[in-house]
Formats: sequence, structure tokens, C-alpha cells
Amino acid sequence: QVQLVESGGGSVQTGGSLRLSCLASNSLPNNYCMVWFRQAPGKEREAVAAIDSDDEKTYANSVKDRFTISQDKAKRTMYLQMNSLKSEDEAMYYCAIERATACGKYWATNPYGYWGQGTQVTVS
Repeated sequence: QVQLVESGGGSVQTGGSLRLSCLASNSLPNNYCMVWFRQAPGKEREAVAAIDSDDEKTYANSVKDRFTISQDKAKRTMYLQMNSLKSEDEAMYYCAIERATACGKYWATNPYGYWGQGTQVTVS
């Protein structure tokens, strides 16, 4: 069982940057897909970016060219570097992971069995 803990959220001005981290408590599976989701009040949850065990990366169109997902397997940590933040990026951000050979075409809608508690990002 994997426990995930997000950190790095906070308040930032429009156009600013934040880096979120997602720490896995146990060793990561050999093959997996890890994803950053976000959810704003009154809105549906949105998949933001994904990275798999082969370091393949995928982004939602809304964040492409502004956000960068990465990972440090030795530290069991996934990151989300967020630049040029907009008001519409304000949300609770969650990380999630599932065993998988790759994130694949349906990464945004696949089920994920393990989730963190979230970290709040506020943009004003």
C-alpha cells in the first residue's frame, strides 16, 4: 500500500510560480502512472499532468507549456513546477498513483487507487 503526501502549496500572485511535491511513503511499484489532479470549489476534478515509471510525461492542454511534471525515484517524490500561474489554476491539488505499464491514452480518466490529502494553491 502506498501513502502519498503533497506539499508546496500556498498563495501566489498571478504570474508567479510554485513547486508542488508528492512524497510516497513506500517504495514505488516497478511500473506505475502518477498523476496530479486539481479541483476547485464547484468544479469537477481535472487531471493536470501525468508521469509514468519510464518517465513519459503527459499534460492537460490547460497547463501545457506552463507546468512541468518530474520525479525523483530515489526520493520517491513527484513534482509539479507551476509557472505563469493564473487565477483559474487556483484549486486543491492532489497526487495519485496506480500500478500500470504506462499512463496511456486515458490517463485523465483511469481509476487511481492511491491518493494524497491535497495541497491548496491560491492565486490572486
